[in-house]
Amino acid sequence: MRRSRVLLFALLVCACGLAQASSDSKQRIRTARDLAKQGSDAIPKLQPMLSDPDPAVRIEAVKAIVEIDGPASVAPLIQATRDNDVEVQIRATDGLVNYYLPGYVKSGMSASLVRVGSKIKARFTETDDRVIPAYVSVKPEAIEALGKLVRGDAPLECRANAARATGILRGTPAVPDLIEALHSKDDRLMYESLIALQKIKDPSAGARIIFLLRDLDEKVQLAAIETTGLLRTHEALPTLRGVLSDAQDIKVKRAALTAIAMTPDPSSKDLYQHYLHDRDDDLRAAAAEGFARLKDPADLPMLEEEYKNEQKRPGQLAAAFALVMQGKTEFSEFRNPLRFLADTLNSAAWKGVAQAYLIEAARDPAVRKTLEQALKTAPKDEKIQLVQILAASGDKETVPYLVDLSRDPDTDVAQAALSASRTLKARLP
Repeated sequence: MRRSRVLLFALLVCACGLAQASSDSKQRIRTARDLAKQGSDAIPKLQPMLSDPDPAVRIEAVKAIVEIDGPASVAPLIQATRDNDVEVQIRATDGLVNYYLPGYVKSGMSASLVRVGSKIKARFTETDDRVIPAYVSVKPEAIEALGKLVRGDAPLECRANAARATGILRGTPAVPDLIEALHSKDDRLMYESLIALQKIKDPSAGARIIFLLRDLDEKVQLAAIETTGLLRTHEALPTLRGVLSDAQDIKVKRAALTAIAMTPDPSSKDLYQHYLHDRDDDLRAAAAEGFARLKDPADLPMLEEEYKNEQKRPGQLAAAFALVMQGKTEFSEFRNPLRFLADTLNSAAWKGVAQAYLIEAARDPAVRKTLEQALKTAPKDEKIQLVQILAASGDKETVPYLVDLSRDPDTDVAQAALSASRTLKARLP
C-alpha cells in the first residue's frame, strides 16, 4: 500500500512538471510572437530562443526573425540552418533568401508548410527561375551554411530546398556541395542541384555532371543535358551525340541537340545539317543555333535561305539569330534579322527566346551599339527587355544609355533601367 502511494505521488509530480513545462513553452511561444512586432531591436532577445529545448519555441523564434527581416536577421538565420528540426531549417533557409530577394517567403517552401505530428508536409513548386541581381552581395557565411545543408544528412526535402536557395543566391562557393548532392540518388535533390548549377554558371561544374546525361529519371536527365549546354561543356559532346542518336523521346532529342548547338564545335556541323530540315520545329531551330555559333562565312547563303523560307516561329528566330551572329546588324526594316529579334521582345509568347538570343548576340560590339540606339525609339515593353539585355552584355560605354533611360517619365521603364545600370556596373571590372 505504501509503495502504491509513493508511485502515485511520483506520477502526480511528473504530471505537474509536464504541465508546468507545457505552460512555460506556451508562454515562450507567445513571447516570440510578441517580439516579432517590435522590429529589429527584438532580434537579440529572439536569438537565444533558437536554442530552446522545445522545437515549437524554436519554430516561433525563427518565424519571428524572418518576419522582422533586415541585416540583423542574417546571423541568427544562419544559426537556425544548423537546427535538428526540419521546419526550423526550411524556414531559416527561406528567410535567408528572403533577405536578399524580398518577398521570397510568400512563395518559398515554408509558405506551404504543414506540421502533422512529427512530420512535415509542404508543396514544392516547380522550377523557380528567380535569381538575385548581380549587384546583390551575399555573405559568404550564408552560402557556406546552405552548402552544408545541401550535402549534409538533413531530410531530403530540406536539402533540396537549400539547393534551390543556393542557386537563387548565386552561391558559387557551394558548387562542390551541389556536385556532391548529385550523387544522392534522390531525384528532387538532384534536379534542384542541377538548376542551381545553371544559375551559378560555373563552367568547371560541367564535366562533373556528364554521368547524369543518361539518367533514368527524365526530368533529371533533361536538366543535366540543359546544364552541360548552358555551361558549354565540350567534354560532354560525345555523350550528348550518343544521347541524341539513341533517344526515342522527342524532348530528350531536342534538349540534346540544343546542348550540342550551345557548345560550338566544327565536328558537329554534319548534325546541324541533318536536322536543319527536320519535321520538328524545335530541332530545326536547334540546328540553326548550331550554325549561328560556328560563325562560318560559308554558311551565310544557306542561312539567308532558311530565314526567308522558314514558316514557324522557333525556326525564324533561330535563323535570325544565326544571321545576326554572321554580322547582319541592319535595323532599318522589319525583316532585318536583328530588327525582327528586337520586335519579338514585345511578344508575350516569344520574348524569352528573343531575349536569350540577343543577350548572346550583344556581346558583339556592333550588335550592342545598334541596340543602344534602339532604346531611344523602342516601345515600353521592348525598352524594358532591352535594358535587361544590355545589363547582361553591355560594357562601360553602355552605362550612359541606361542612366539616361533611368530618368524616363514611365516609372516602369525608369526602374528597369536603374536596376540594369546597377547590374551592369557590378559586372564591369
